Amino acid sequence: MTTADPGWLPDRLLPGYEARTLPGRRPAPPGPQARAVAAGGVAPVLTLVRPGRAPDAPRGVVVHLHGYNDYFFATHLADALADAGWAFLAVDARRAGRSWREGEVPHYQGDLREQASDLGRAVAAARAAWPGLPVVVHAHSTGGLVAALWAHAHRARGGADAVVLNSPFLSVVRSWVRPLQDGALRPLARRAPLRVVAHRPSRYAARLAERWDVDTTLKRPQGVAVRAGWLAALRAGQLRVARGLAVGVPVLVARSARSAVEHGAGAVADGPALDDADTVLDVATIAALAPRLGTDVREVVVDGGVHDLALSLDGPRAAYLGAVVEFLDTLVR
Repeated sequence: MTTADPGWLPDRLLPGYEARTLPGRRPAPPGPQARAVAAGGVAPVLTLVRPGRAPDAPRGVVVHLHGYNDYFFATHLADALADAGWAFLAVDARRAGRSWREGEVPHYQGDLREQASDLGRAVAAARAAWPGLPVVVHAHSTGGLVAALWAHAHRARGGADAVVLNSPFLSVVRSWVRPLQDGALRPLARRAPLRVVAHRPSRYAARLAERWDVDTTLKRPQGVAVRAGWLAALRAGQLRVARGLAVGVPVLVARSARSAVEHGAGAVADGPALDDADTVLDVATIAALAPRLGTDVREVVVDGGVHDLALSLDGPRAAYLGAVVEFLDTLVR
């Protein structure tokens, strides 16, 4: 695969990578979330990102979806998968990363099916580029919640062959988001979906920017405002997980061994936990909800891992990437 493929151009952020922009689709029918969805704008786009070179004879394809206040920049993830024989395709979902456009509300979605649609487009692109090969979705945090719901919705046809969830955002309990009562949140989201209900700096994002080559206009240390429409969409998805999903393909749920979260504060203020714990989500909640995702859910716990396990310090990062590759190996033996 080369830039000779229609629509692929050199990526503006990562040397040696290519990007392709596609129009985003609206979820249909949007139902009660119609006003919240419309608040996001009428012409969203998504951006596919891939290395300029893929393995000559790949064993399969990994499609990566980022989290909130995030975008794809972790080239070492693609490199580790390439070393294991897997092609790689990332998607910057609508209003995030490369797909954000002037005037849009960063990372906003009024219905999680918006981002799920972007993930589905990326999986379809992967299947078209590498026909006949297994496709595995690798998704982080809010992207992990979206990927789980998408895999459940596509369990009969059109889904992935397996799913890897890196610290999925399955509940707001003891997380960086201060929850509102759902009974108050839902009408607020319908009436004023762009109402800011929380906004604070992210010490976690600031710490990652100290350790990684991050574009801080796309992963913002100052944080991204939480809007009523987004939070209501998030809660609706999390409540669906709590009732139980039926993802029919293997699911690997990965999390740190411990959390260090100040409830509703975004992260611990400072200190060593920023380098060896999940300072965004409660790992015990992830562990409790993971079995509700499907019929074949496996777990990996990374001692010393941070919220994005692929961005942990060297030892925990190697352990995480090794566990992912080992999981992928079980799919193609």
